[in-house]
Amino acid sequence: MGRARGRIAGAISVFGELLITAGVVLGLFVVYSLWWTNVLADREASAQGDRMRDGWAADRGPGDLNTKDGIGFLHVPAMGDDEVLVKKGTDSKALNRGIAGYYTEPVKSALPWDDKGNFTLAAHRDGHGAKFHNIHKIKDGDPIVFETRDTWYVYKVYKTLPKTSKYNVDVLQPVPEESGKKKPGRYITLTTCTPIFTSDFRYIVWGELERTEKVDADRTPPAELR
Repeated sequence: MGRARGRIAGAISVFGELLITAGVVLGLFVVYSLWWTNVLADREASAQGDRMRDGWAADRGPGDLNTKDGIGFLHVPAMGDDEVLVKKGTDSKALNRGIAGYYTEPVKSALPWDDKGNFTLAAHRDGHGAKFHNIHKIKDGDPIVFETRDTWYVYKVYKTLPKTSKYNVDVLQPVPEESGKKKPGRYITLTTCTPIFTSDFRYIVWGELERTEKVDADRTPPAELR
């Protein structure tokens, strides 16, 4: 009987040690996923953003703008003070670099300078820079500002959708009727995963262009960012 109890006690001890080890490994994975990937992504995004601004400074003449390093910066005061570099594409490889991407599929995004359309963006909500982590803090009436080499585009939020299917592509349409709009205009749509730490659903924010401002020599931001 004593030997049997000893074997049981030994097995329980080993099992307990395995659980502790598994917990440590899981904890390290969480730290990696939610902190270290943010550090790496932020470093890369910052370097990319610096390259783009250097390119802007070196190329002030007429002609097509080189958008290889990105098309501009997104500023959303309600989400924090960080500017978000925006590049083409919303696949994981692109977004994992700490940026926001504009959609090329399933519905092609308009760009801010287009006469009409919906400028549709996606970014991670946790890990890899988590640029849209605080999207839930955006309220109706809040400003969203997009900065390019020559122009500030100032949008005003008019509708949020806290939860919808990740397969709902109607939110990306040129006229986002699900937001209540019926006519072509100049819209912006922010999308990300929800709830936090999952990818089960999508969180949506819609805005409409209120005005544009030319960028001056000092790159003085619009009033919404001061």
